[in-house]
Amino acid sequence: MEYYIKNCDESHLPEILDIFNDAIVNTTSVYDYNPRSMEYMLEWYYAKIKGDYPLIGMFNPAGVLMGFGTYGPFRTRPAYKYSIEHSVYVRTDMRGKGYGRILLDEIIKYAIKNEYHILVGGIDSDNKISILLHEKMGFKYAGTIKDAGFKFGKWLDLSFYQLILPTPDNPVEE
Repeated sequence: MEYYIKNCDESHLPEILDIFNDAIVNTTSVYDYNPRSMEYMLEWYYAKIKGDYPLIGMFNPAGVLMGFGTYGPFRTRPAYKYSIEHSVYVRTDMRGKGYGRILLDEIIKYAIKNEYHILVGGIDSDNKISILLHEKMGFKYAGTIKDAGFKFGKWLDLSFYQLILPTPDNPVEE
């Protein structure tokens, strides 16, 4: 299938919301219980804009969003400023076609361009497909927090994977 990549804007929030809510309701990709509202998504979107964080969309030729990727702060203290945590979501009917890899590659390019040093992925330990994708993209296992979440009647382990980037050229403390 053909596709194109572009930054998402506010007009794409309904499609992003559908993808997020499907992940919340049907998977352990998001440790959340309740579907998100459009008001929540608007706040989330404007936080991305304010933080200068990308919201990358993959669209089919008709302009339908097939998946998206983004990142945001890993932790909020100043010394973490070169570390970010990313997310990649692909619409249910588009999974298994390599689109997650394409979106993750775009996230990596943006992170390098914006001079980050560490890209972190928090992945449910049972999500073998996402773990394999991250390993294929060069991410290394960085540890697991056992029983980090409780969803669908069971405890969930959260594994962290990290990719060390060759940037920034001149890190500073400020």
